[in-house]
Amino acid sequence: MSDYKSTDKLARRGLLFILSSPSGAGKTTLSRMLLEADPDIKLSVSATTRPPRPGEIDGVHYQFVSDAEFDRMVEEDDFYEWAQVFGHRYGTPKGAIRNGLKDGQDYLFDIDWQGTQQLYQKDQQDVVSVFILPPSLSELRRRLEARAQDSDDVIDGRMERARAEISHWAEYDYVVINDNVDECFERVCEVLDAERMRRTRQTGLIPFVRELMG
Repeated sequence: MSDYKSTDKLARRGLLFILSSPSGAGKTTLSRMLLEADPDIKLSVSATTRPPRPGEIDGVHYQFVSDAEFDRMVEEDDFYEWAQVFGHRYGTPKGAIRNGLKDGQDYLFDIDWQGTQQLYQKDQQDVVSVFILPPSLSELRRRLEARAQDSDDVIDGRMERARAEISHWAEYDYVVINDNVDECFERVCEVLDAERMRRTRQTGLIPFVRELMG
């Protein structure tokens, strides 16, 4: 859906749009599609203690920091949320996000259920969360194997973690099954559009209605 465009017109408060899924269920692909299709949302860049992978750029894909720097940021309450995943820590710096929300900027978060819970606790009014399910666990394993990036032992570990992550599906606002990525993307876009139109986010409604009635 490369021509996706938001239909909202009035001034509004931005939102924190979370996509979560087990590894291999599609959240990274869906995130990329959304960022390419919708100019009104930008990726929240996480800080992480893991080393960069080939092609990753500091400050674009992640903020790569040392363990000591991460500890300092936790101590100074610089994160919306943070969690440990596969032996490394990931966190969402508050930075300019809060100011951006006031100006109507939307932010996309590619985080797990732990990060989602923490984000809810810090800023529940702005959070919209979507959990992406695979059509089956056998299909999820097939997708992981098709990547040809991990050993069987690593895939076994990812499958075990997937079962644990899927158990948290009911904690999300929306749940979408990714049987077909294009159809799944359409549903994700419908959720985003509807949430942008929520009355409580339409800060421009009051002056508009006053003018309408005046």
